[in-house]
Amino acid sequence: MTESYFLAGRFGAATRLSPKALRLYAEQGLLVPAHVDPSTGYRYYAAEQAGRARLIARLRQLGLPIARIARLIELQPEVRLTELRAWLAVQAKRLEEQSELVEAIARQSNGGDDPLLRDVRIRDVAPSKVVYRQGHVTVDALEAFTESAEAEIRSYLAQCGMDDGGPMTLHFHEPVNHDGRGLVEVAMGYIGSLEPSGDLRIRLQPAAREAYLPVPEPFETFPAVLRIYDAIEAWFDQSDDLSCFGSPYEIYPGSGGARFDVAYPLVP
Repeated sequence: MTESYFLAGRFGAATRLSPKALRLYAEQGLLVPAHVDPSTGYRYYAAEQAGRARLIARLRQLGLPIARIARLIELQPEVRLTELRAWLAVQAKRLEEQSELVEAIARQSNGGDDPLLRDVRIRDVAPSKVVYRQGHVTVDALEAFTESAEAEIRSYLAQCGMDDGGPMTLHFHEPVNHDGRGLVEVAMGYIGSLEPSGDLRIRLQPAAREAYLPVPEPFETFPAVLRIYDAIEAWFDQSDDLSCFGSPYEIYPGSGGARFDVAYPLVP
């Protein structure tokens, strides 16, 4: 072969790819040798393949799966860069959430020692009729679902000649995260007679008591809001005569000027 072709070992050393990686990328069609000697089986790579090889190596250093790398390397450079920056933003957000989860574990390990515990309160909740809509969502889809369901409920109440300006409650019947969808419910109380419509259902909400905490502005978004849930749960753990039942929920608007409250129902 001429000097414009290199054996796999030399080519791999120049492009920071191991022989094992070169074989894998050849099998996957990412980086196919320019020539394979039929008698010896030696693999040769062309000099102009070095740029592609180094790009693959850097993408693998990011921890990207081979299937995604195969798609990225075929994109125009500016399109590839846009997609990578968007991916990086998602990773940064995920790291922030993981950091908050670690801190939550630390607070739990310390016995829930959090100044927020002092702000947990109890209040009575009057019985009411409720119209609601349920759905299974991930964290990323939660805000859009909540806005859509709330708008649908308020519009239906207005169409029926009822007050559509009351508070909205967001119930979490199942865990909601990035990796799986959980069951949530958007609900509003009403006065009068109402029939179910489409995805909207109705029920009677009995009188109850709830432990709640108005959410300070720094904790309004996920994952920081988890600290509010942790504080109320730690408050229950420290209580000798109170416990919660059912799923937690958020109430919009909240009390004391807060954007929303987080609440847990108390055992009757």
